[in-house]
Amino acid sequence: MQATARAQPNIALIKYWGKRDVARNLPAVGSLSITLADLYTEMDVRFDAALASDKLTVNGTDNITMLPRISRTLDSVAGANRLCARVASRCNFPVAAGLASSASAFAALTVAASSASGKERSIAELASLAGRASGSAARSLYGGFAELSNEANDVSVTTLAAAEDWPLRVVVAITTRAAKPVSSGDAMEISRKTSPFYQRWVDEQEQDLAAARSAVSTRDFSDLASIAEHNCLKMHSVMWASRPPMVYWNAATLNCLQTIRELQAEGVAVFFTVDAGPQVKAVCTAEAEQRVCAALRATDGVEALMQSGLGAGAGLISNQSRTPA
Repeated sequence: MQATARAQPNIALIKYWGKRDVARNLPAVGSLSITLADLYTEMDVRFDAALASDKLTVNGTDNITMLPRISRTLDSVAGANRLCARVASRCNFPVAAGLASSASAFAALTVAASSASGKERSIAELASLAGRASGSAARSLYGGFAELSNEANDVSVTTLAAAEDWPLRVVVAITTRAAKPVSSGDAMEISRKTSPFYQRWVDEQEQDLAAARSAVSTRDFSDLASIAEHNCLKMHSVMWASRPPMVYWNAATLNCLQTIRELQAEGVAVFFTVDAGPQVKAVCTAEAEQRVCAALRATDGVEALMQSGLGAGAGLISNQSRTPA
């Protein structure tokens, strides 16, 4: 009863921030994202009758901090009466640093655990389960451009365009490899309870989604850039106005935004987005990628760059499961 799955992080262009149901981890607003191709998390799940408790390693090191959340997800996917599991996670990019590592991790975990436990589920069912563990993980089940919508008691995800339909590139500027000081989940609740801008954020989300959806449909880079940057800055305004303020940016984050503004003034097809962390994602056309890389590499405070195209959703790498009797 073993399976390995791989999932890529997704970068939200129209952001998810806040929850309408904390217990069920249901988002307060819809969101629109792009799934990456070259960054990934692999999850190996092995159910083993010889184990007395679940075990988790992350990049070869035992990890007890994330284990309770992993165990809850295994219960949700495989059932509370499941065998204990040995879970090994491997990731080729910094974890818990604002690069959607939880989205890729829980998407991969959901796919692997479902297969290892002998259960056949649709992508929509897997996305629903993944979303209960990490609100953005549902989007990593889908490739290309994906929109997450709220249903009455769940979420649904729709592919707006495949990766090959509009092959944009993403250059990630790593400004620190340190884990962020406050988890996204905790920060969302602080914003919901204390930010004076929070309700306006919720109220305006649908018009931002409509604008982005239209830009994707028409492949209008300028329109997508405008609404993505606007939505990103609104989300961080909500966070900054919380009490205490949720500020994930550092000096290098601001330096990167200035670099991108200078590139835009020179006519380069690029725009920025920043999630709950200090890393800057520069979305650009393939023709602009090398110029964007050169400019960000020369930006003060940037430790490294990661480059990726757009890719497919989560999927199995291997499977050695059997259906339990």
